[in-house]
Amino acid sequence: MADGVEQGMAVSHPNREKAVVRATRATVIALLLASVAMVLIVSIGGAEGSEAAALVVQYLFVICYLMLTAMAVRWRRGALPVAAALAVLLAIFALVGGSSWFEREHSYFAASTLAPSLLGIITFALIPVQALLVTFAMRGFSQGWNVEVEQPASQVRRAALGHS
Repeated sequence: MADGVEQGMAVSHPNREKAVVRATRATVIALLLASVAMVLIVSIGGAEGSEAAALVVQYLFVICYLMLTAMAVRWRRGALPVAAALAVLLAIFALVGGSSWFEREHSYFAASTLAPSLLGIITFALIPVQALLVTFAMRGFSQGWNVEVEQPASQVRRAALGHS
């Protein structure tokens, strides 16, 4: 026995072959990357008018989301509840901080690279994106990406080639 699998046996993941599971995974990855893009736009576009601590938190979210994306690409189901929890936290930050961008339209605030109203819109747009991320991450978590079935290696090879 090598790695807990008998000679001539192979491990397969039957749930990963389903179209709905693949679509859920692709959606989670797309939502994570969209969140990264939106946070980077707000972070870079409003860096001059932001506190240093806020920028650190924003960049930490970017790093965490990129790591979670890499884990989702590799079918790591454990990343999904973490992504959902971080999405709730980011949605709260966006809800609280979004209106501050609209208040920066006045001339006495520090200038930002992008228009403050555009940054406010992007910040508020993060909220539904994070709600979708929570929904799809929890859907993916319930789909059993981690289910493994031990089968004869010849049967796994036939299934991989598309034969039954």
